[in-house]
Amino acid sequence: MTSSYKGYLIQENDGSYTGSVESIDIPEIEDNYLIIKVKYSSLNYKDALSASGPKTGVTRNYPFVPGIDAVGEIIESKSTKFKIGDHVVVTGYSMGMSVFGGFGEIIHIPSDWAVKLPSTLSSKEVMNIGTAGLTAAASIKKIIDVGIDKDKPILVSGATGGVGSVAVNILNKLGYQVHALTGKNTEEEFLKSIGASSIISREEFMENPIKPLDKSIYGGAVDTVGGDILAKMISMISPKCSISACGNVAGMALNTNVFPFILRGVSLIGIDSAESSIEFKESIWKLLANDWKLDLEPYTRTIKLNEVGEEIDKILDGKQVGRVVIKHGE
Repeated sequence: MTSSYKGYLIQENDGSYTGSVESIDIPEIEDNYLIIKVKYSSLNYKDALSASGPKTGVTRNYPFVPGIDAVGEIIESKSTKFKIGDHVVVTGYSMGMSVFGGFGEIIHIPSDWAVKLPSTLSSKEVMNIGTAGLTAAASIKKIIDVGIDKDKPILVSGATGGVGSVAVNILNKLGYQVHALTGKNTEEEFLKSIGASSIISREEFMENPIKPLDKSIYGGAVDTVGGDILAKMISMISPKCSISACGNVAGMALNTNVFPFILRGVSLIGIDSAESSIEFKESIWKLLANDWKLDLEPYTRTIKLNEVGEEIDKILDGKQVGRVVIKHGE
């Protein structure tokens, strides 16, 4: 095994933070840890924040390698759970936040962060899904478990993004009517191709003030953006139905009231797939590998490590559509 690997390293230079592909020393393996040769990673909004410096609050210490997703082969193991040659997927926890992540060809992580690659999914298929898909599936599983009305449409915000687009895909596969809420009015064709029956522009959705209670036209919802959009979505959910929330790009404040919760019995469910138990992640991967299996290849772009920078700029500017996967090696 070589003593170094290539990684997309974020470094501080005169107060700004920039990334470049650099040679990084492979660490010495710790007890109950794995060293994994990464085959694919994927780009998430949190990765772009990590690449932007400590002010975003994702990563504090630099130089640093982002990447909250990785799939690859174990090349060293000090764990009784895994052996050399096992193929595993790692998502979330502190990887790509305080532990060098999947934008490197090698990761060194605790063994209890890893899940064996499902036999019905390839390494590429797993990263087409990634944390975004895991979050989307967790969001849907939670609202189905708590309660949704299958006779009414399910609303998905941020529908062209990583989480939103996978959520639209899954809900369509499960037979739900899906309404896609988006600020990208030019992506109607894309949204219909992944299963949206109706596309709602963000401007149209927010043109009227948020009411304590609005018409209850949605049987459930997946929100990926937060802020006033989430507040308005809550007011439109049908009685005894639920909405999941997993993002805050539209704002951290929530301008709502108790009426939807005490008069309609609406449930608001917070989703944090990154810190979910490994058992919960295994259960979601099992769904995604079997009954909820998707073909996301047509909606995924594959890039090389040296192309990550321009994709980070794109996702920060709100221009990313679908999924972006990073392929390591030649």
